[in-house]
Amino acid sequence: MHTIIKLAAAVVLGLAVSACSKSESSDKGTIGIAMPSKAEARWVSDGSNIVDSLKKLGYDTDLQYAQYEAPTQLSQIENMMVKGIKGLIVAPIDGTTMADVLKQAREKGIKVISYDRLIRNSKDFDYYVTFDNYRTGVLQGESLVEALELKQGKGPFNLEIFAGSTDDNNAHVVYAGVMSQIKPYIDSGKLVVRSGQQDMDKVATLNWDGALAQARMDNVLSAFYSTAHLDAVLAMNDQIANGVVSSLRGVGYGNGKSAMPIVTGQDAEISSIKSIIRGEQSSTIFKDTRALAQAAADMMDAELSGKTVVVNDSTSYDNGSMIVPTQLLIPQLVDNQNWQKVLVDDTHFYTLEQLR
Repeated sequence: MHTIIKLAAAVVLGLAVSACSKSESSDKGTIGIAMPSKAEARWVSDGSNIVDSLKKLGYDTDLQYAQYEAPTQLSQIENMMVKGIKGLIVAPIDGTTMADVLKQAREKGIKVISYDRLIRNSKDFDYYVTFDNYRTGVLQGESLVEALELKQGKGPFNLEIFAGSTDDNNAHVVYAGVMSQIKPYIDSGKLVVRSGQQDMDKVATLNWDGALAQARMDNVLSAFYSTAHLDAVLAMNDQIANGVVSSLRGVGYGNGKSAMPIVTGQDAEISSIKSIIRGEQSSTIFKDTRALAQAAADMMDAELSGKTVVVNDSTSYDNGSMIVPTQLLIPQLVDNQNWQKVLVDDTHFYTLEQLR
C-alpha cells in the first residue's frame, strides 16, 4: 500500500514538474521561423539549429519552409502572426517583397530578425544576422587566384563565372567580393571569360539552382569550349558547383585525359566535401550554421527581454530604407588540405563516417 501511495505521489509530482516546465516554456512565447526551402541541406540544418537554440532559451517555435515560393513564405508568416508569435526569424526568399507583411508585424509588436538574407526596402524589422558575405566572395576569389598561381605571373587561363540568385542580396555581396579579387586579372588578360558573361545579370543563377547551373554550363561548354580547355569556374555556392561539376564530367573533364577545372563553392555541404575529397570541386566556404542559429536566437531573446542586442556592424548594410544593425560571423575556406581539421577535428560539424 505504501509503495502504491509513493508511486502515485511520484506520478503527481512528475506531472506537476512537467506542467511547470511547459508553462515556463510557453510563458516566453512562440518564435516563428521562416526558411526558404528544404531543397538545400543548409536550410534544413539552419531551421533545425534555430529551433534547438530557441528551445534551450525557453521558447516554443513554429518552423516553416516555403520551397522557394515567395508568396507562400508571405502567407506562412501571416498565418504565424494570426497564431500570436512574439518574434520572427526570417530568411527571405525575395527580400524586396516583404514590406507589407513586416508593417503588419510592426503594428502587432512582433520583433523581426532578418536571417542570412537581407530584407530590402523596409524599416519594419529590427536586426540582421549573417556571415560576412563580402569576405566569402574574397575567399572564393583568393582561392582561385592562388590555385592558378596568378600572382606568380602564370596565365592566361579560361574562366567562367556562376553567381547566385539576383533576388538574394547576399548574391550581390558575394559577387562584389569575388570580383574584387579576379577583375584585375580579367582586365589584364590573365583570366579570359570566353563566353563574355561577366556582369551579375548574365551570370546569376535563379534560386541558386544546381540544375539551372548545369544547363547553363552545358550551353557554355558547347558554344565556347569545343576545342578550348576550361581552366576554372567561379561557382558561388555548392549547389551551383554540383551542377557545374556534373556538366564538366559529362563532356569528359576529370577523366584522366582532360583535367578538372578549379571549381569553387560555398556552404560546405556533404556532397561538395565528398567532391573535394575526390578531387573534383576544389574548395568551398564553411559557415558554421550552428553559430549563426545561436546568434539569431540570442539576439531575439535579448530583444524580447529588454537586454542589449549584440551587433558588430552598424554601417555596412543599407537595405534601401535604413542602415540595418547587423551581427556578422566569419566564414572559413575549406579545401583538400584542411577539410578534416576544420570540419571534423576542430568543429565536429561532420563525422568522418558522414564524409566517406
